[in-house]
Amino acid sequence: MALPERPPRDDPRSGTVAAAPAAAPVVGIRPLTAATLEQHGTRLTVPTYDRSALVPAVVHLSVGGFSRAHQLTYFDEVAERRISDQWGVVGVGLRARLMQEALAPQDNLYTVVERSPDGERARVVGVLTDYLFAPDAPGAVLDRLADPRTRIVTMTITGAGYLLDPTTGAFTPDDDVEHDLASPGAPRTVFGLLVEALDRRRRAGTAPFTVLSCDNLHRNGDATRTAVVGFAALRDEVLARWIADRVAFPSSMVDRITPQTTPEERAAVAARHGIDDRWPVITEPFSQWVIEDVFCNGRPPLDRVGVRFVRDVTEHELMKTRLLNASHSALGYLGVLAGYERIDELMGDPVFARYVTALMDDEVTPLIPCPEGVDLAEYKAVLLQRFANPAIADRLSRLCRRGSTKLPHHLLPSLREALAQGRPHALLTLAVAGWVRWLQRTDDAGHPLPVEDDCGPHLQALARAGGTDPRPLLADEPVFGDLGRVPGFADELAAVLCRFERDGVRATVASATSATSAATAADAR
Repeated sequence: MALPERPPRDDPRSGTVAAAPAAAPVVGIRPLTAATLEQHGTRLTVPTYDRSALVPAVVHLSVGGFSRAHQLTYFDEVAERRISDQWGVVGVGLRARLMQEALAPQDNLYTVVERSPDGERARVVGVLTDYLFAPDAPGAVLDRLADPRTRIVTMTITGAGYLLDPTTGAFTPDDDVEHDLASPGAPRTVFGLLVEALDRRRRAGTAPFTVLSCDNLHRNGDATRTAVVGFAALRDEVLARWIADRVAFPSSMVDRITPQTTPEERAAVAARHGIDDRWPVITEPFSQWVIEDVFCNGRPPLDRVGVRFVRDVTEHELMKTRLLNASHSALGYLGVLAGYERIDELMGDPVFARYVTALMDDEVTPLIPCPEGVDLAEYKAVLLQRFANPAIADRLSRLCRRGSTKLPHHLLPSLREALAQGRPHALLTLAVAGWVRWLQRTDDAGHPLPVEDDCGPHLQALARAGGTDPRPLLADEPVFGDLGRVPGFADELAAVLCRFERDGVRATVASATSATSAATAADAR
């Protein structure tokens, strides 16, 4: 099975074809603007289509590094390959104005740099036609969403942004939602914006737009529907029924590793490519997007640039979240505790390379279905190559963020199923123990660790109160559900935490992996 990938551009200078060889630093560095594009075109790939002809049919809520490296590049390919000029993108910022400050002086242009062990490829993306900062101009955002030309709204707001109760799955309004219900014309939340815009379209007789989530969330389309309809029901039952009946909420699976761009990376991009981009994006060559084929106002021709439309995305989502995302979390916590800073360095340690291989092969793969047309062995082999990519140098600290949101969706479901089926789960338990120890904020050498998590203070207090006893933390049902009540699991987790204290994380990982591999080999005989 060949993994889905975007077709290369015809332009031989394309950033999506052959990697460029290492080159000496460029002397003349020019700013990135529409006026300088032609000058930059001799050094890297730039848009050759007429940006002014693009129809702003897509609005993306919460523009960050991932959306610029992933969704927007696909729409850029649609325009560049002259497939259609009907799918320009308008970006909307929700919290920080830094993106607006970077993009506005650049005429909403930005650079995507793909890095692999073979070299570096760079391209300028031009499909972003406008950028609005919602806190400054909620009315302008609503006007754009209500505009009949807007046919799709995509979003990357992270799992916590959906305001869904972790136990019941119901929409749970917060103070900002209450504000939006009282002041629908000046909303503060994503769902306030969406519902008010949909209501305006309904009243005007305009067809609704499709709402397409691109977050790593189980059945993200269903989650989006629950949040949007749940918000609307608090405001107007008739509107809620109209949205439920008329608006499409396809689920999707997105995949591309995109580390945070540092000032040093920006300087390196300028030196190599002669382009002064205020916020370039660094990413890997691999990119994948699978979308349920459910649209209510036209479907963009993304399938012609590598996107796969399917009837049901569930199996693809499970494959990605439980193999890639869960492995990222496991390696993040265990690697940081062992003193590593980057995932490629960690994968160079045979102990952790064997661990993540065994985790995927022996404990996760038997619990997930294989999507049609996918070779799971090949998929996992590619994952290992991506983790080990030294050109990306993804920092483990990034993988450790928001564990209270990520673990319940990516790692704990496999653990819960393994426990229920009586299947091996020692390596999954090891990953959970890594998170517990990380919350206690010191690595094996006693160095302090930063905890980046909205629930951090609360969870840290529970983890520290228990020490090597995980029961206080396991009692936190928003994260663990009923895992703390599964017979024997708390004792298993406590035993791993004690081994961390006695032997250190690396030695514990090595021992557990060897024991699991031996047991698997014995079962095979």
